[in-house]
Amino acid sequence: MYEYQQSGRYFAQVADDIKDIAETELLELGAVETSPSYRGIYFNANPESLYRINLHSRLINRVLAPLKTFDCHSDNYLYKVGQQIHWEDFLNPEQTLAVFASVTQSNINHSKFAALRLKDAIVDYFREHAGKRPNIDTRNPDLWLNVYIEKNVAVISVDTSGGSLHRRGYRMESTQAPMSETLAASIIRYAAWNGQTPLYDPLCGSGTLLCEAYLAATKTPSAYMRKKFGFERLPDYDAVLWAKVKREADNKVQPISNNLIQGSDIDLKAVTTAQKNSAIIDPATQIKIIQKDIFEIEELEDTTIICNPPYGIRMQQEKDLSAFYKNLGDFLKQRCTNSTAYIYFGDRDYIKHIGLRSAQKWILSNGGLDGRLVKYEMY
Repeated sequence: MYEYQQSGRYFAQVADDIKDIAETELLELGAVETSPSYRGIYFNANPESLYRINLHSRLINRVLAPLKTFDCHSDNYLYKVGQQIHWEDFLNPEQTLAVFASVTQSNINHSKFAALRLKDAIVDYFREHAGKRPNIDTRNPDLWLNVYIEKNVAVISVDTSGGSLHRRGYRMESTQAPMSETLAASIIRYAAWNGQTPLYDPLCGSGTLLCEAYLAATKTPSAYMRKKFGFERLPDYDAVLWAKVKREADNKVQPISNNLIQGSDIDLKAVTTAQKNSAIIDPATQIKIIQKDIFEIEELEDTTIICNPPYGIRMQQEKDLSAFYKNLGDFLKQRCTNSTAYIYFGDRDYIKHIGLRSAQKWILSNGGLDGRLVKYEMY
């Protein structure tokens, strides 16, 4: 038996900023005995909960199932242990694989080298046992593997997600510096938006926030468009149980009212992109997106406003946007009575220019930016 089969323990890779809500989400989806760690959360789950987490999670990047943990002081030993695993349990020579790795404080000090040595071990294993070898495909392999080495202790795992879960499948086009899907989903989660109030994004860009709001409001699984999952390669994969999990998910999807989720942007190209992206998950076009300058919107009363305003990367580097943020604050104060706004600041220096008292703040990084999500309540 492999390690994950004996322990029922897995590792969810999660951005450190959102581990609090990601842990809650994991528990909601059936995980038990959660334990936050660096860049992720350990948890226990039965196969049904593992499948459900991969299908539904909006916040985690991937779930790793450990096959073997061992002391690893050299690349030769990594190769040796890699050859001891029965790889025919996971794939055949006609299929493809990819290995990604991370190393820290270890004798093997280069992640690409660690990945290469494990890949060599697997390829040579198949040559010896089957007379031919599987090919490498780093974009869409049949089997994703991970090797993690910290202080000369290595863990070889199967990526049960089959690639990062942030790739929902609806973002066919994007604007400059788009927000990641998991960050957008975390903003919707922190806003505690439950579909009881209209949601509006007046700076919608490529529409990621609107799409994540739609998936949440309709209870549509975030990975419903995914063609295959890594857990389907596990030796104990249960196709009947997976069909049951999918069927239960399908039965929980619910409709929303036509004007519940709306957005706009001054840039016509952004609007066209957002419309194309949202149409992939919302063919009935319940998400309404139009071209409009935010400062030409007459009012947004009794509304949940969620947006990611422009900052240096999205506009021109070095351009001073202080006046824009002051005008944004005036707009919220004067035209958004009884509304609550959740503004994501990619550059937190602009928070002081908005001229509003914040109700709450969260640290949320985005592509290396030290961002902040700020809640404002208008009366």
